[in-house]
Amino acid sequence: MTKHSITSRKLWKLGINDFNTQYFDFNKEGDLIIKEGHNIYNVRYLAEKFGTPLEILMPFAIEERLEDFLDLATALSKKVGFKGKFFYHYPMKVNQSKEVVMSVVGESAHLETSSYNELWMIKKMLEQETFNPNIRILCSGPKTDKYINLIDDLQHKGVKIFPLIEGPNELKFLQYSKYDVGIRLDVPVKTNSRWNKPIDRFGFSAKEILKMSSFKNLKILHYHIGSQIERLSDILVPIKYALDVYFKLKEKNPSLDTLDIGGGMPIPYMRTKGYPVNKIMEKIFRLIKKESEKRGVPHPNIVCEWGRYIVAPAQITVFKVIDTKAITHKASPAKKWYVIDGSFMNDLLDTWAIEQKWAMSSVNNKRDGNLNEVWLAGSSCDSDDIYKGKNGVVTLPDYNSNNGDTEPMYLVVYDTGAYQDSLAAKHCMLSSPMKVVVENGHIVVARKRESPDDVGKNFGW
Repeated sequence: MTKHSITSRKLWKLGINDFNTQYFDFNKEGDLIIKEGHNIYNVRYLAEKFGTPLEILMPFAIEERLEDFLDLATALSKKVGFKGKFFYHYPMKVNQSKEVVMSVVGESAHLETSSYNELWMIKKMLEQETFNPNIRILCSGPKTDKYINLIDDLQHKGVKIFPLIEGPNELKFLQYSKYDVGIRLDVPVKTNSRWNKPIDRFGFSAKEILKMSSFKNLKILHYHIGSQIERLSDILVPIKYALDVYFKLKEKNPSLDTLDIGGGMPIPYMRTKGYPVNKIMEKIFRLIKKESEKRGVPHPNIVCEWGRYIVAPAQITVFKVIDTKAITHKASPAKKWYVIDGSFMNDLLDTWAIEQKWAMSSVNNKRDGNLNEVWLAGSSCDSDDIYKGKNGVVTLPDYNSNNGDTEPMYLVVYDTGAYQDSLAAKHCMLSSPMKVVVENGHIVVARKRESPDDVGKNFGW
């Protein structure tokens, strides 16, 4: 490996499991590569072959990550003497792409839906005998009549489907269902996370739930406390609160046997080290075991819905720098604009919606010793279509498209596998990125780049 490759690897923190970058490296020519065992995929080659913007999905990363997580849960439950069952449910809203869903299901994940349309897709897959009929489905989100009717239809067909009651109208329809149901608890413990709303419209308070008459078949108490939860205490304190409600609720509803702790495990987007998953999982099992045995109650089964944690690191998005422009304003910490051929507002909507910060690096530029502090601009006409980095700038190799730099410069954004596809927009009628899948040494086009006609159909043209 050349000195440049070593420098680049260190600069962008590649090849480190704690940062989910173990699949990436730079080759001796200075090109970014993806490693799948002994298979190598050159990101620059893919960008040149298929064009940009380009999404590169790595199903093998999902499969390895989920397999490791489930093995860890099994080992830790045995270690601490936890007697309940552990179920992982992948929340489809995180990324509904077939390549993603089939990858998690292939590693024995169960599923969680948030809408009629997501459940309809599962119905379609079950009819095609693509899914094992023993798969467990949780149904979250507001229940429209169509959603409730489809849940009922699948339950009649023997599918293990659990609607999670989140509002008064759903309660009216489902409290006395002959099929298993769950109910959502509004946990009044606020965390340092994306979900931290002063008032939560989902679910019922503990007081409301404990006042309800008994259910016919209540199986699950569910809550969701946040996304990207950075502090260990913000995971454990809500569990303890929910357990107290669980034990009281079980006195009136003996069929209750499962606590669903929702999502929240963070991704180190900015390559700062957080708490390791083995530490939090062991503390969860120990806490639930301790609280259950204190009350002489069997250990509840545990459901976890950590979707972002599993799929975010399995996709990258590649852009090409199509123009550069000096920033002469004295107050600006950045010295130059890099204009990319995609759009942050369209392709990475969280950049604009929740000010998500991303890890970025160059794909092919070898001048990592000559770095510059820049701002990035998308190719829409919107002044908000920009990205300024975590500390007000993005540090990237210097590049000047107007002064002798004939070699194109490509940039990569890491960890884009969660939410960005499902939130994608069509501002300025821009096309979504092409998506390719790399696995087992093969490169497959999963989604072609949209033509103007394709985009126009969304607007009735």
